[in-house]
Amino acid sequence: MSAVLQRVPEVGERIEIVGRAPGQDGLLTPPALAFLADLHRRFEGERRGLLESRARRQAGYDAGGLPDFRADTAAIRAGDWRIAPIPAALADRRVEITGPVDPKMVINALNSGANCYMADFEDSTAPTWANLVEGQRALREAVIGTLDFVNQAGKRYALKPEAERAVLIVRPRGWHLDEKHVLVDACPEQGRRGERMSASLFDLGLFCFHNAAALAARDRGPYFYLPKLQSMEEAALWNRVLAHVERELRLPHAQLKATVLIETLPAAFEMDEILHALRDRIVGLNCGRWDYIFSYIKTLRAHRDRALPERAQVTMAQPFLKAYSERLVRTCHRRGAHAMGGMAAQIPIGNDDEANDAALARVRADKLREVAAGHDGTWVAHPALIPVAREVFDAYMLGANQHEMLREDVVASRDDLLRPSLGTITRKGFENNVEVCVRYLAAWLDGNGCVPIHYLMEDAATAEIARAQLWQWLHHGGLHLDDGSPVDFALFERALLNLPSRLAGESVPGVSRVREAIGVLDRLTHAEQLAEFLTLPAYERID
Repeated sequence: MSAVLQRVPEVGERIEIVGRAPGQDGLLTPPALAFLADLHRRFEGERRGLLESRARRQAGYDAGGLPDFRADTAAIRAGDWRIAPIPAALADRRVEITGPVDPKMVINALNSGANCYMADFEDSTAPTWANLVEGQRALREAVIGTLDFVNQAGKRYALKPEAERAVLIVRPRGWHLDEKHVLVDACPEQGRRGERMSASLFDLGLFCFHNAAALAARDRGPYFYLPKLQSMEEAALWNRVLAHVERELRLPHAQLKATVLIETLPAAFEMDEILHALRDRIVGLNCGRWDYIFSYIKTLRAHRDRALPERAQVTMAQPFLKAYSERLVRTCHRRGAHAMGGMAAQIPIGNDDEANDAALARVRADKLREVAAGHDGTWVAHPALIPVAREVFDAYMLGANQHEMLREDVVASRDDLLRPSLGTITRKGFENNVEVCVRYLAAWLDGNGCVPIHYLMEDAATAEIARAQLWQWLHHGGLHLDDGSPVDFALFERALLNLPSRLAGESVPGVSRVREAIGVLDRLTHAEQLAEFLTLPAYERID
């Protein structure tokens, strides 16, 4: 990578941009860099303090404690308050498509017929510098309507008229991630390299700088999905960031709107509080089920009695997931907010009609569960699933949403949200966890953050479930497969050793990095402490 030191003369900033990618000079202009540097200086200290608070809470869980509802915020939970009115563009969100931010995906998603498209800089985008710059450029061109793409075969992809496009919602990366390519307050004369910028602030800040005015003028936001929050304090920091962006870009108060993903176990105990902290700008909460399962494992990693069975058995029928989903609906509708459903991981199977029909049946059943529970919309990962999801929601949700379904019958206590799951670990399930981790990580290291594996769409969240389960199963000891075989490191090593030969003959994304991925997974799984996120050490290995 090359390093380019850029100085912003009008404010005397020093920002080092590490790396080069096509289109970056048109995005990272001196005014844009000054805007980003200001975000860093204002909010970086608070961000680091909140990450330290996360670590302290986790230390308490590791020492035997359990998450619970906060005594100091009981008045917020009991209070009779509601969020601000939801913009017309976000009133009906019955089907949302999600995916990475490469130009072809952006065009196909906006043209897909979904109500909304979540352009994902987080779990489905590997954050190489080239991917991030390309994604910001693609979204900028999509906002002004000029984005097109021509593939290697000469096929051209172009946007439909705006009235026929999905509403754009952008997901920046989470508070725990840095952007290593943007270093603020670099001073080479004094040997000071500069601080890495928050990836959250970089993604959201750069998008807003270039697109906020145009979107606001058309009553299209900007709108955001905010990932991996763990507390109301983290939501409050986002609220201050959004308010600052509005002031700096001369936007009306509360022009920026957000949906928060409840995808961490601690956040499930602070749904009311998160809504309250963002009440002028929030429009709903989302059941980010895959990250939520990962967070359940990670948060309760020291609690052997709460180890989960293999991933395929951890469905939304498990009591702790049912309680989480239904509590989210009740909480949101009480406050006038959308309660968004989650992602079904299945994708179409083109070469097997019987298997494809079975996969679509599972998607249909999942969406039926969501609409019956009171959710106001759902996610799909593939355009072919949009008609399936829409058919279900159109049949059972006759209005734009179903806020009137208050779900006052739901009682989801602390014990309900933490209830242990029944199930087993099969040899196939164990080996599948190993394979998914290795194949996903190899693809991610090669620049691909969203990978179909065995007809399921795997992203960072689903790979994290597999990785965290392996660590927990192996470090607790004494667990057995359903055939009586011990779950031990010998079993793990055999699964790793078999992979290179198994994958060599397949068309596997990132196949050249499979052995590197095996090494990373091996070290993370043997480590005494469960790494907070797979992507943190892996990030240092990509450009």
